Amino acid sequence: MANPKTTPHDTQRFLDVLVVGEALVDVVTTPDGQVEHPGGSPANVAYGLGLLGVATGLLTAIAPDARGTLIEGHLRRAGVTLLPGSKLLARTATASAILGPDGSAEYDFDIHWELPPATPACLPRILHTGSIATFLDPGAGVVKALMEQAHAQCTVTYDPNIRPSLLGSHAEAKGIFEELVSLTDVVKLSDEDAHWLYPKKTLEEIADHILRLGSGLAVITKGAEGSQFTSAAAGVTIPAVRTSVVDTIGAGDSYMAALILGLLTRGTEGFAPAVLEQLGRTAAAAASITVQRAGANPPTLDELKGAVEAPGSATSRPATEQTHGSTPVVASLP
Repeated sequence: MANPKTTPHDTQRFLDVLVVGEALVDVVTTPDGQVEHPGGSPANVAYGLGLLGVATGLLTAIAPDARGTLIEGHLRRAGVTLLPGSKLLARTATASAILGPDGSAEYDFDIHWELPPATPACLPRILHTGSIATFLDPGAGVVKALMEQAHAQCTVTYDPNIRPSLLGSHAEAKGIFEELVSLTDVVKLSDEDAHWLYPKKTLEEIADHILRLGSGLAVITKGAEGSQFTSAAAGVTIPAVRTSVVDTIGAGDSYMAALILGLLTRGTEGFAPAVLEQLGRTAAAAASITVQRAGANPPTLDELKGAVEAPGSATSRPATEQTHGSTPVVASLP
């Protein structure tokens, strides 16, 4: 039986991954009408990890209303633990999404973001956060405090998932991003995010800048052009998987969930070329499955295994030579 004096966040001791960030409902308008899906980038990552069989908890902010109940049931079906303290809002947040002809989505948000003070006694193997939760006060301060604590104890992954309409000035947003990067081990961002943050830099220069800020691995996704992985040991380019696109909602979050799975199961702590290739192939396969389906609908572990092992699945092309003399050990899916 749990000790009644433990903090609400002691649940984390049973988790492999703790995700901290917003959960909301995507209200999607299509030519056929309007439909609602549970969403929010961090919540999507948590859901994706749950489907991949990873023991995952989500610390978020929802309301005890119909939409909050929808989100909670959605997470529960994937095996995700909603941490105590997450039901503290008066109204669950929404994001109104309008789909373009190519399946891309534009968003308009109705969100309030806050968290109770969180002082976990035991952290999981990986802490993941990002998106609105790291920029929007008052909750952003709690997220940063968690990252500061976790940085010395576990792997920290971060996806800024920039939403310009919810940010202050460009200088302020870039300053927040750079402060948080120094507390991370892995940063993943889209090419759109990268160019918004650093409009005068190339993607290669941006990746190098992220490493200089203190992160160990920079991952930049480029849509149909694939993604690039940059560490101190290597640079690797991963091609995208060719597929038909229904919509892109949740694709980046499925990519992130599969990347985290790869970090948990890799056979080495380093980022040698073979490790980066395996991480990238797995993440690209997850995203390719998601874009074929409506809404944030990531793959199960069996689906992901099938996509990675299928003939003609994504292969990687090294972009730079390995600079450290370690022997790479390729990760494998469990």
